[in-house]
Amino acid sequence: MNDLPRITPRQLSLRNGSDKPEVWICYQGIVYDVTNSRLWHTGKHYEHWAGQDLTAELKDAPHTTSVFERVPVVGRLVEEGS
Repeated sequence: MNDLPRITPRQLSLRNGSDKPEVWICYQGIVYDVTNSRLWHTGKHYEHWAGQDLTAELKDAPHTTSVFERVPVVGRLVEEGS
């Protein structure tokens, strides 16, 4: 995983469905591109918003983490200045 591109929280936040054409989400430190998912086309999926780390929110999701196997990995989330 260390060979993945490094994505800062700021870069992630800009991929929220309105600031840039890409729609990204993060789960357990990995950033995923959900741009082509019909469930995320507006940058929102039920009560979840794109452009942020959804790790804490997804513990109550009705699906398993296997949903992440269907979307491309963009990079890994790192702290600003890392």
